[in-house]
Amino acid sequence: MGVERNTPTASPKKKPSTTLKHLFDLDSKSNGNGHFSKSGKQSSLDSENEELLSIITYCTFVFTFTDPSESPSQQDLKRLKLTQLLSIVKSTKKPLHDQILSPLVAMLSANLFRPLPPSSNASVIFDLPDEEDTPSTPAPAWPHLQIVYEILLRLVLNTDAKALRDHIDHSFVLNLLSLFQSEDPRERESLKNVYHRIYSKFTFHRSFMRKAMNDVFLHHVFETERHCGIGDLLEIWGSIINGFTIPLKEEHKLFLMRVLIPLHKPKGMQVYHRQLAYCVSQFAQKEPVLGEIVVRGILKYWPITNCEKEVLLVGELEELVEIIDPEQYRKLALPLFTQITRCLNSWNSQVAERALYVLNNEQFMKMAQEAMDDVFPVIVEGMEKNLKWHWSKSVRQLTETVKVMLEEMEPGLYSKCVTNLELRESAAQQEEIKRREKWKRIELAADAADAAAAAAAAAQNQFL
Repeated sequence: MGVERNTPTASPKKKPSTTLKHLFDLDSKSNGNGHFSKSGKQSSLDSENEELLSIITYCTFVFTFTDPSESPSQQDLKRLKLTQLLSIVKSTKKPLHDQILSPLVAMLSANLFRPLPPSSNASVIFDLPDEEDTPSTPAPAWPHLQIVYEILLRLVLNTDAKALRDHIDHSFVLNLLSLFQSEDPRERESLKNVYHRIYSKFTFHRSFMRKAMNDVFLHHVFETERHCGIGDLLEIWGSIINGFTIPLKEEHKLFLMRVLIPLHKPKGMQVYHRQLAYCVSQFAQKEPVLGEIVVRGILKYWPITNCEKEVLLVGELEELVEIIDPEQYRKLALPLFTQITRCLNSWNSQVAERALYVLNNEQFMKMAQEAMDDVFPVIVEGMEKNLKWHWSKSVRQLTETVKVMLEEMEPGLYSKCVTNLELRESAAQQEEIKRREKWKRIELAADAADAAAAAAAAAQNQFL
């Protein structure tokens, strides 16, 4: 019994060694389980990457949608794969590994950067007055391209710019820019969003992207005059100009003078005039002293036979006069009102009426008052010509209304200008009468010389 009682007291001496061993065993087991969990996570991650790479590889194959040998079911399957890929790119919280980014961008490039078909509307696209009426040719592969553009947009929004720097480089940007020639307005809208996002996020590409867009503008103005995406690119520029700080850099002023103002020259300017006028007005609002450069530039590229452009440019000048520095009114009054007077004398009634409405503008009349002695004779001469010779009854009635307003403004000066105009017309008529009499004397002298020569020839023949 005593031995049995003493046994429990002796056992605690061995317990620590047993417990320590047990702890070591537990530790080894826990370490083994941790290694297993890490390797499980790694294998799970690898399987996800492999699945993603498999989807990207499948989507790299490009369908033309014009080849009858292509399988519609395969096209639908690719669309599902692209949708799945878009969902992954949208929902991923961790940045994509370079192992995924490289093939992903390669897949996007393979789908987007393709040769565009030749323009089918080259002969008519620039004869249309409104951007909304411009004919469009939908891209046959748009069911796939739409999702590809969405993937690219989400990739740009959700990925750090430094991680994408090696993938979205200058070559990628130039290829994107070339796609603005697409005749599909849906594609150009997607391009505009993507290109603008890249410009906003990739600050190290901004200078290059601005220069690349300027090259497109200059090529359009001085070489081809055919480009479907000028309006979309100008919309991007409108946002860029809006963010310029004051005072403006010399680079930006040169862009106004060498690119934006010459864009008024092409005959198809009415297609993108709304966006162009917005960009120009942004410059004039930020630095009103640039108004003189803009106004003189527009007058330099004034059309001669394009009435639609004339109506648009008259409206643009009206908006600019309300923005520019009033100190420039005196310098700009004579050239501006000379052109407006030519427009109100136009045989096109729309141009004439638009120019006459400008004379009701308060800022325009303030400008006229700054150089009244120079401007009023020009305006009065145009008004009197319209009342005498214009074929349109509505133009003559509107001219009469404007004439009453001008007479109320400066009655003495108006009557003086009319008197001087009558004197000039009378002098011109006298000169015309003298010119005709002189030509008549010359003709008589020529006839007499011919008669004398004929008589001498006849006498000589008779003598022989």
